[in-house]
Amino acid sequence: MLNPLWLNTFCTLVDVGHFTHTAEKLFMTQPGVSQHIKKLELACGYDLLKREGKSVELTEQGRLVYDYAKQQQRNADNLNEALSFDDPYKGLCKFACSGALALSLYPECIALQKKHPSLVTHVEVAPNHKILEDIQRGNIDIGIVTHQPAPNLFRSEEITKESLCLVLPKHYKKTSVTWDTLIELGLIKHPDAEHYLSLYFDLCQDAVLEKGNANDVPTASYINQLSQILLPIAQGIGFTVLPQSAIDAFPYKHDLHIHKPKNPVYESLFLVQKRNRDLPQRYKTLIDNIKQALLL
Repeated sequence: MLNPLWLNTFCTLVDVGHFTHTAEKLFMTQPGVSQHIKKLELACGYDLLKREGKSVELTEQGRLVYDYAKQQQRNADNLNEALSFDDPYKGLCKFACSGALALSLYPECIALQKKHPSLVTHVEVAPNHKILEDIQRGNIDIGIVTHQPAPNLFRSEEITKESLCLVLPKHYKKTSVTWDTLIELGLIKHPDAEHYLSLYFDLCQDAVLEKGNANDVPTASYINQLSQILLPIAQGIGFTVLPQSAIDAFPYKHDLHIHKPKNPVYESLFLVQKRNRDLPQRYKTLIDNIKQALLL
């Protein structure tokens, strides 16, 4: 039987893609990570990784071992779930949502765990397509996405609508926002920027904006860390579109201006789980907590 500690180090390295970052995540030294990988390769009799500096790529044998290790993790999770299936305040809840929602929901999950210490939440930040893929594969059990997925694969319900905001520097507060204004400022891009901007243009009913094309806006900067997206705007650089929850979590929101469109723009949020999957009672506790947080 392969050492589960070596397998965990191997899977973490593959997921993270970097020896140093893996060592940091597992609170190990980099030589310790390398030693675990070497021992696992010796036990398997094959090279599992192609090393490129401190980065890695899987060999075909490595891919098989990775799939095996992930299945072992799922088996262990399923066993733990089965052992405490009907306890509403005990066990692991695996949940995924966007980065913006995680800013507001993760503190609620921690507050719930303080109240019920045996109810542990595992929160993944991911885009819509990754959330749905992970639900189908059993990597997570529930997620929140911004469109209703195929009913033959998923069970879903709309739980709320979230406001989308066009965000500009504070000194634009008394300035009319036009297409030329946005072109002059440039877009602070992030992974969802084009999607949010296109949706905003389509629904805002501002004559000067609704005919705009997100692809025509020049890029002022790009960042994929949610907590940093609004930083250049607070310093007078660029504009972007983000959900209200991301703005609420930004510490310098007094340096921002939120444009008020003729028609407020909202995006629906759907709670999703795998079709025909009966979830443990603890998920009802988590879902009730999520719904309450989103409706505040």
